[in-house]
Amino acid sequence: MFKNFFVSNTTMIWYTILLTFAILILAIRYHPVFGGKPDPDSLDRARKSPNFRNGVFHYPEPTIVFNKESSMFKTMREFMTGTENGRPDLLETLPFDKQNFLQNKNGLTFTWFGHSTVLLNINGAVILTDPVFSNNASPVPFSNKCFNYSNQYDPDLLPDIDILLISHDHYDHLDYKTIRKIHPKVKTIYVPLGIEAHLLHWGVPAEKIRIADWWDQFIDESGLTIISTPAKHFSGRGAKRNTTLWCSFVIQAENKKLFFGGDSGYGKHFSEIGEKYGPFDFTMLECGQYNKNWPHIHLFPEQTVKAHLDLKGDKLLPIHWGKFKQSLHPWDEPIKRAKAEAEKKGIRLLEVKIGKMTTI
Repeated sequence: MFKNFFVSNTTMIWYTILLTFAILILAIRYHPVFGGKPDPDSLDRARKSPNFRNGVFHYPEPTIVFNKESSMFKTMREFMTGTENGRPDLLETLPFDKQNFLQNKNGLTFTWFGHSTVLLNINGAVILTDPVFSNNASPVPFSNKCFNYSNQYDPDLLPDIDILLISHDHYDHLDYKTIRKIHPKVKTIYVPLGIEAHLLHWGVPAEKIRIADWWDQFIDESGLTIISTPAKHFSGRGAKRNTTLWCSFVIQAENKKLFFGGDSGYGKHFSEIGEKYGPFDFTMLECGQYNKNWPHIHLFPEQTVKAHLDLKGDKLLPIHWGKFKQSLHPWDEPIKRAKAEAEKKGIRLLEVKIGKMTTI
């Protein structure tokens, strides 16, 4: 009798574990934060892209995420060990004046909100890049939390947005909560191939979305020209990578040229873009979250300056730092190294506080 009782209870425990596991898988599969799956039209567009082969997108040159000497396990262990000064230890609220965002400006103004979120006003046209106004950049609420001082700004304070640029679908660039909150005040959203599936899944009207392959060009109703340009990175919100494209953007006004780099390792595409569309009045290039274990997919600060020179840029705004800890370097190392290299090369680097509007 006791033997049967033991077998029965063991079976129930295994059933419970399997049921729990199944529920977890279903929750992950169907939670909206993970985005949507491409429809037949999206898949057909992807297959026609010269950058799409064997079911995934590719940079023209072989690009590996992790070095052969490194591994996901080794990297996780290094993260668990921690980094000295990996997060700022001072709590600070930086200045914010919402009235400035509501004024039409001649010329160019910008506000950096940390990481890759930049609000631009070009001759009265308002542009927002890769907006993340949530407390964390991850599908798991308690992981990858932002620095305490960096998330003092509610997207409700933003003005109406003419152009929203999304460079790729990683959680620190495409945020479910932010998109759900701001898309009603956005006129047009420009995304690389495949990203539209996420937006449609989150309730964004299809008529607002413009889908781009590399080198595609659009004349926006604001009068600005938007061009999707290459980047050396990868994509994905789940286990499978690179089923959506990633990109950078060129923004052309009548009297200004801007470049928004999104995420990208160093590559020949910077000089190609510089030759084709430069010189640029203003470049926004990543300088943080680099590491020797993944040297091909993010710029080291010295490469940020080199890319700016390849683009034939005038003023440089270093982005992709100051909000999240996604690498093993001290939190303020990126800007220190970028400043040192910019001074060496005679580059006009703009170091600004989060939330402070700057006029160029």
